[in-house]
Amino acid sequence: METALNGDSVESITVHDFSEKVLEQLVHFHVMKLSGGFFLWIGSEPVLSSLALAVSSKHDAMPLSTLVLGDPSDTTPSSLAQRLTKKTKKQVFVSYNLPLTNSNLALLVEDRIKKEMELHPDKF
Repeated sequence: METALNGDSVESITVHDFSEKVLEQLVHFHVMKLSGGFFLWIGSEPVLSSLALAVSSKHDAMPLSTLVLGDPSDTTPSSLAQRLTKKTKKQVFVSYNLPLTNSNLALLVEDRIKKEMELHPDKF
């Protein structure tokens, strides 16, 4: 905890990185834990080609999500953010920067994220 200029206490941003070889491709994960949520970057190269946001809704069981940056025909970032928000009940930003060449890749990447969340829940 840190103290803001107005005297309120605020959580500091923490960073957690991990990597895994998924379908013969080295995938890097970068998590920034924020107050009330987290930012998750996924990729193999240092680019930011997409950004999606998902938040819980008191009017619907399914979280609301939107694509802020990237190809609107690629639903991977928004869908992943939505599922992670549903799981964590937190605001989630997802930047998914992997090619869409294999549909299994996205599923295996999501499984790896969930495994990391179980191992290190304090990082998300």
